[in-house]
Amino acid sequence: MTNHDSLSIRTATLDDSAVVAGIYNHYILNSVVTFEVDAIEPREISRRMQMVESRSLPWIIAEWDGEVVGYAFASQWHQRAAYQNSAEATVYVEPSYCRRGIGVRLLKQLLKLVSERNIHTLISGISLPNEASVSLHEKFGFQKVAHYKEVGFKFGNWIDVGYWQKMI
Repeated sequence: MTNHDSLSIRTATLDDSAVVAGIYNHYILNSVVTFEVDAIEPREISRRMQMVESRSLPWIIAEWDGEVVGYAFASQWHQRAAYQNSAEATVYVEPSYCRRGIGVRLLKQLLKLVSERNIHTLISGISLPNEASVSLHEKFGFQKVAHYKEVGFKFGNWIDVGYWQKMI
């Protein structure tokens, strides 16, 4: 069980770029939850953080006893102007800290923050199968709205992607 007193959520800063890159690179190199295939540099994370901030969307960090153990952010859903009130949710937890309620706390805070920013719908793409991510999103009322078969190819396998949506 998680000692929630040890966990805090705060706004990300560019100083978090290296540790965020470390968490994300684990998933890039060892899983199909992201379709990126090459590790990325902290400067690329910084660029992405600045893009999120320029859209007035949140990027948050989970700290466990002062150590960054996860992050979440909302990004622009698509470039077209009519999508301005839709965003995509992303949540990653350091692998050794999974199943401690960190993803739950991050997504809960992210939902609170996007509701304050005139976001009407939040969308999450999930590589399938991924029971943990599906369960996390459905816990907060996200509903599956799409399933694309074999749209990604990574580690020699075709991967399906489902989309879950929540009206804020």
